[in-house]
Amino acid sequence: MIHPLLSPPSGPLQVPSADSASAPLASTVTPSDAGLSAEQSQASPRSLKFSLIIPTYNERGNVAKIVAQLTHLLDGFIPGDYELILVDDDSPDRTWQVAQDLTEDYPQLRVMRRQGERGLSSAVIRGWQVASGEILGVIDADLQHPPEVLLKLLQATLDGADLAVASRHVEGGGVSDWSVVRRFLSRGAQVLGLIVCPAVVGRVSDPMSGYFMVRRKAIAGPHMNPVGYKILLEVIGRGNIGDIAEAGYVFQERESGESKVTWKQYIEYLGHLARLRSRGRVARLAQKLPFKFPTQRFIRYALVGLSGMVVDMLILYLLIDGAGFALTRSKIFAAEVAIINNFFWNDTWTFADMTMRQAGWSSRFKRLLKFNTICLAGLVLNVLLLNVFFNLIFGQNLKYLANLIAISVVAVWNFWINFKLSWRVTVVENSP
Repeated sequence: MIHPLLSPPSGPLQVPSADSASAPLASTVTPSDAGLSAEQSQASPRSLKFSLIIPTYNERGNVAKIVAQLTHLLDGFIPGDYELILVDDDSPDRTWQVAQDLTEDYPQLRVMRRQGERGLSSAVIRGWQVASGEILGVIDADLQHPPEVLLKLLQATLDGADLAVASRHVEGGGVSDWSVVRRFLSRGAQVLGLIVCPAVVGRVSDPMSGYFMVRRKAIAGPHMNPVGYKILLEVIGRGNIGDIAEAGYVFQERESGESKVTWKQYIEYLGHLARLRSRGRVARLAQKLPFKFPTQRFIRYALVGLSGMVVDMLILYLLIDGAGFALTRSKIFAAEVAIINNFFWNDTWTFADMTMRQAGWSSRFKRLLKFNTICLAGLVLNVLLLNVFFNLIFGQNLKYLANLIAISVVAVWNFWINFKLSWRVTVVENSP
């Protein structure tokens, strides 16, 4: 018998507590509080030991393999006391339908098709909301997470750990065939996380892991607000996590489909760190302003600005110390290169929702001209500030500090005017 599809929950991304009172719970959130209907809350009438979420998007070539392997492992470890919940974001290749057809042979498999919401992290939480397990886990469907490590994580959790993480950076861990660039980005993200948010990132060796399990009572209650593909940071930062265990695994290359890791995920990771670090202070400050400040969009803009700052500093160094050019001329050229870099990142990420309403290279070129004009106005101020700081305050030995301060002063000006003019005008002009 093929099981019907699960209805996706709505409402806040909040994991409900277990119905059982056998253990103290972190919260008394009810299924209705977590956006579950009565039908959804009764989907699994009895509690189970373990619920594993498999988030998917265009993974029809891998679904049968991952379900077969997981079933074989778990049937031999906790037979009849687990469930697999595949949450698909309405894949064009109809992954959800392939998975649903498998439920006839795998009765412990349940499938959810989400059509109004997307994102790997939110898919995991929506799956946890309909799950009935005391222990909640997540594994990728692309077979890059070796299923056999699952039993080590599950045993560690059964032995008392609140969180068990599969790590590439402990004994037995590693990556199979990563390029030098990807290795550098992964380690760099970890180091930056330790600097920005050590209380969260410092608790695990692989904070960007997407392969872990956690006790329900450790995360039930708090509102979750994950970003992008990495939910582990949110679990550690928002949950009531005590003991943590880790097991090494070797990250495998995909057997089917395309990798979903892009530069956008690394930038979203930085934004998530900043939000966890602020602990809501930025959002509360924005609420006190006499106008609605787009905090999330500004964080994205600021992260793009950081990439532009790196470009600006690098070009400035090459022109001044490398080629011996004058300060002002070098600054103008470096800033223009950084402006072009920032525009393309902002156009494809920061203001992507607005950009979609005016497609085409002609429209993009117009936005570039507007963006460039506004930023050049900021550049005039930037150059003036740089010369003041350089000549009157810091001196030649601190020219790069002077440049950094000048860039920061102009950043808010550039964001606000671009938000109100460069992209917002584009939307208005094309509104019906």
